[in-house]
Amino acid sequence: MHPYDLVKDYSGDAFFNDWDFYGNYDNLTWGDVNWLDRTNATDKKLAFTNDVGNAILKVDNSTDVAWGDKRDSIRITTKAAYGLGTIWIADIVHLPFGCSVWPALWTKGPTWPQDGEIDIVEAINMMQSNQMALHTSPGCKHTPTTQLGTSVELDCSTPAGCTVIENAPNSFGEGFNSAGGGVFATRFDASGIWFWGRNEVPKSIASEISTTIMSTDDWGIPSANYSSGPDCDMPTYFSAQNIVLDITLCGGWAGNPDIYTPQCGAQGPTGKCYDDNVVGEGSAKKYDDAYFEIKYLRAYTDGQATVVTNRAVPPVGSTKESGTDTTLTRTVADSEKSRATDLQSFASLVWTSVATMVGLMAVFIL
Repeated sequence: MHPYDLVKDYSGDAFFNDWDFYGNYDNLTWGDVNWLDRTNATDKKLAFTNDVGNAILKVDNSTDVAWGDKRDSIRITTKAAYGLGTIWIADIVHLPFGCSVWPALWTKGPTWPQDGEIDIVEAINMMQSNQMALHTSPGCKHTPTTQLGTSVELDCSTPAGCTVIENAPNSFGEGFNSAGGGVFATRFDASGIWFWGRNEVPKSIASEISTTIMSTDDWGIPSANYSSGPDCDMPTYFSAQNIVLDITLCGGWAGNPDIYTPQCGAQGPTGKCYDDNVVGEGSAKKYDDAYFEIKYLRAYTDGQATVVTNRAVPPVGSTKESGTDTTLTRTVADSEKSRATDLQSFASLVWTSVATMVGLMAVFIL
């Protein structure tokens, strides 16, 4: 395979330079958080670079939030959008987890679902396995050939998207963090998503030095094979993608009673996600593990991919995401709310089918 050239390295003290901070409450997935703007996120030390040069994005774990209020957290989106022919590689030391916690590393086009979405890392509560998915308009089907993960849904236009459960151990939760993390890689062209535990990272990626040329020859079989082909022509269903990192709490998935109760219902007096976690005396300490620690996130292109960099910072007081950048307008937010509604109604059915098929009560699917 041809090599890929490095076009962006998000790492070290400059990690946060080329991201937009959401700066509003979670009006997209009904989560019980305020996603802070850059100034407040920095002042409250919810987004910073630690002593070893890794980026930290975290939920507030120092404030006991009063009932009726939301807990502070982070959602950031790259200013650049990356076209087909891009590789994204994320070396992550720690993933957020815990009851009520819903983190994600994902990408999105300007309009959902017409311009596509790729879920690279996403799971909730006490899950131990990552799930991957594509979300598209009708017509894109997933063909699960030559992959290591387990496909659950093949139609990418369903509320769950065409979803694959990671079968490798320690891909999320306490197991991931205890094992020292790992690396997630996505080929946004014709292949899919890979995961390697810390001791299994291929030599082409393992170097601590930012490699300017990347080969995928030693990557092996992907966890999720999302190949472009007759069943899903990628250029038809995906436009250039912005990368998003966020952590919300409860919301339409982690807080859905049919999903929350079996995982976390016994952890508090009410059995309710918000009441038993987000608020009240002693609630802050419940979020000590609700943080990303990221060594780097790098983007490589094949020389044909477009990289769109004219992204504007949202004006103060804006509340919605726009169709072409991260200024906030109603269109995409309403689309994401519609998706959250679909997820809430769909969650019980999917949770039952996954638990039966995989045989693990710890695996729940969006």
